[in-house]
Amino acid sequence: METKPKPRILSGMRPTGALHLGHLTGALDNWVRLQDSYDCFYSVVDYHALTTEYADPSSIRANVIEVTLDWLAAGIDPAKSAVFIQSLVPEHAELHLLLSMTTPVSWLERVPTYKDVQANLANRDLATYGFLGYPLLQTADIIIYKANAVPVGEDQAPHIEISREIVRRFNNFYGPVFPEPQTLLTPVPRTPGTDGRKMSKSYGNSILLKDTEADIRSKLKTMVTDPARQRRTDKGDPAKCPVFDLHKAFSTQETRDWATAGCTTASIGCIECKAKLADHVVARVEPMRQKREELAARPDTVMDILKEGSARARKVAQATMAEVHQAMKIAY
Repeated sequence: METKPKPRILSGMRPTGALHLGHLTGALDNWVRLQDSYDCFYSVVDYHALTTEYADPSSIRANVIEVTLDWLAAGIDPAKSAVFIQSLVPEHAELHLLLSMTTPVSWLERVPTYKDVQANLANRDLATYGFLGYPLLQTADIIIYKANAVPVGEDQAPHIEISREIVRRFNNFYGPVFPEPQTLLTPVPRTPGTDGRKMSKSYGNSILLKDTEADIRSKLKTMVTDPARQRRTDKGDPAKCPVFDLHKAFSTQETRDWATAGCTTASIGCIECKAKLADHVVARVEPMRQKREELAARPDTVMDILKEGSARARKVAQATMAEVHQAMKIAY
């Protein structure tokens, strides 16, 4: 009896360094769950890193390892998923080039994040084709594996929609080579940093997955709380407290109930609340940190995993490109 193949997904992260709690709750936890029901391809997208870091790419190689260590420590299993480096599958770049022949410039210019990122990184020259063409490369990443779906948060859904438009235009010219990737919407909980803003390394407010217990407790001790609680005797509102957002992500229901009751009646102080949160965050992160340290001591093993995953991914990509060449009449 034939086994029905699993549907396929593709997702990736830019190698910008060690990951934090926001990456864990917003992506990695979901990626780990998806491994049992999907054929998963997870890529460290180093070409994408070059769209903004082209002037100084010296940190990219080390960051590829940092990201991979966090993935493996969080539970991404190379036996279940292809874990690979984007640039070790050069077919991504070729398909990106071929897609650029058919995609109108106006489509790329209207992508919501195009001007937003330029504004946020005003100190860098992003008036390059590589940056403008980011959605094309992203589309190539997805469709070269004929991914059925891409797990994203709601804010990233427009990126998948332009990929679908690019696929429709390509298929209209050359025949039905690619399926239109579907958006696999995933809940992305709000993960605040220690200053209450979205957790981000660029804000200096993040708790890293490789942080020690002492680091985690020290960072959480300084975390902002409900501004209404100026004194220990002031009652607070958990809905307005960034600490409670982290309780929702990491603490048990029993602890959340304790924090809610204690905050709203002022029977506990913020220091107590943050200490209890730290207990839960440490319990979740410490086993991962230990596994990460073990893997970091064997960098050759980590690179072997990436090379093996890249070879697996490349076989799929090469088969797709053979179809593309035939469809575009450039198979010689």
